[in-house]
Amino acid sequence: MVTTRIWDLPTRFFHWLLVASVTGLVVTGQTGGNAMVWHFRLGYAVLTLLLFRLVWGFVGGHWSRWSQLVLSPARVLAYLRGRAAQTWVGHNPVGSWSVLLMLCWLLLQVATGLVSDDEIANAGPLTSLVSGATVSLATAWHKGPGKLLLILLVLAHVAAIAWYRWRKGQALVPTMWHGDKPVPEDVPASRDCLPQRVLAVLLLLACASAVRWLVGLGA
Repeated sequence: MVTTRIWDLPTRFFHWLLVASVTGLVVTGQTGGNAMVWHFRLGYAVLTLLLFRLVWGFVGGHWSRWSQLVLSPARVLAYLRGRAAQTWVGHNPVGSWSVLLMLCWLLLQVATGLVSDDEIANAGPLTSLVSGATVSLATAWHKGPGKLLLILLVLAHVAAIAWYRWRKGQALVPTMWHGDKPVPEDVPASRDCLPQRVLAVLLLLACASAVRWLVGLGA
């Protein structure tokens, strides 16, 4: 076993910024009032991060790429039945699906938030581009089932991390913090050099510009 870089720095920054942003979204959404200004800002930040992660899944470090997600139903069943004897370096089959579900659900929440209107003081920037029926449906989903299920997904994610730590002896958080993990010698490491990090910054700026353009469409 050797210590190998699994999660590159951009992936780790994405993860923790997303954690902070989603936490802030839940808090500001529950608080309401003047806090909604930050709710919108954090929503734009989450959309920027999601767009970045989408692209980074093609050009990022080896274990951050979409091709490394284990999505085969057969392998998921084998893992759940305890028949998968291999050691998972990146995300295991269940973790792969949870990552995909979380990102897609966040994207859905942000999309509905862009066209939501509480009919009091806050309206998404793109409400003028869709019908009133669409606004009503999006608002009901965003404030109701969408928010509740997102909170449940987050709690399930935290519970899974705790379960792996106390029942399987696998500490997942430290690896996402410093990026390294003891793995077999023949496992490829994720590229995490200065040019890769510069590329990540440029991509993040491009995604932020795209979100700004999108939000401006409803002006």
